[in-house]
Amino acid sequence: MKSPKPLSIGQVSRQAGVAIETVRFYERQGLIAEPARKASGYRQYTDDVVPRLLFIKRAKDLGFSLSEVAEFLALRADSSTTCDEVRRSASEKIEEIVRKMGDLDRMKNALVELVNACDERTSSECPFLVALAKQDAGLGEDPSSPGS
Repeated sequence: MKSPKPLSIGQVSRQAGVAIETVRFYERQGLIAEPARKASGYRQYTDDVVPRLLFIKRAKDLGFSLSEVAEFLALRADSSTTCDEVRRSASEKIEEIVRKMGDLDRMKNALVELVNACDERTSSECPFLVALAKQDAGLGEDPSSPGS
């Protein structure tokens, strides 16, 4: 049986739909193995790197950090991994996304109020800029308060 022809970094990049620098970065981060090199120094990847990059890309698209992706890759390689372990991580990510959505909704509402205040202004001062200059404009915690 003939072994598959090694892939260049450009070929890997195109097949996985990521930038060449992304391939190099994931290599430096240990998410993909460092490939063999030709005498000229060019990387020679095996064909198993493309599905791994696609896995990383999908996990990143779902909002997982690189450290979380590394954990998934480790779980994927461990034959004793249970679906419950992966499910727990995914459930935690859902909770994080819901929290972020709440934060984004609060930010949007505050911005809508400030934009509306601009429409209703009665002086030459910009209510948006005035509100941002105030210590507590109702846009979050005061950075000087305890716990910030």
